[in-house]
Amino acid sequence: MDKTFDMFWETEVPENELIISRTDLKGIITYVNETFAHISGYKPEELIGKPHNIIRHPDMPKSVFKELWETIRQGKTWKGYVKNLRKDRGYYWVYAEISGVYKDGQLIEYKSMRSPVSREKKKEMQDLYDRMREEEGGDVRVVMYLPKKVYDKLEELSQELGISGEELIEKLLNQFKT
Repeated sequence: MDKTFDMFWETEVPENELIISRTDLKGIITYVNETFAHISGYKPEELIGKPHNIIRHPDMPKSVFKELWETIRQGKTWKGYVKNLRKDRGYYWVYAEISGVYKDGQLIEYKSMRSPVSREKKKEMQDLYDRMREEEGGDVRVVMYLPKKVYDKLEELSQELGISGEELIEKLLNQFKT
């Protein structure tokens, strides 16, 4: 099974650091600063040319990104809190400001500057985003404890079938539908 518990490892964004990236108009990364690469756990060359949603954390509600795209396509700056996914499946929180970059009056790309978030704000936003995802009918985060024998069997099955833990559980549940 995939390393589910890695998702609980938080990387703190240092107070004196700013994460900067640029994307083309379709959201493909064209530039990242070293801070972005370091905090996200990627090398810059692993990010350039990839969709920015490579770092989208499953805790983020879809409606947040819908609002983000609507805002920046109207030529406005979007500001908000984002939980991002690291390469190692850990996470980090940022306050993001995303806006267009213009040349001779023409929109040519988007830029994003992100800064640290306080512990209190992270808790507030996690609770809000959990409620929003539930209202949207999105994924629900579940933490459970299993006997080691059960976990080992589930891991063995997922490896035999070549599927993730989530896919295995879905297959098992589908067997009970009749």
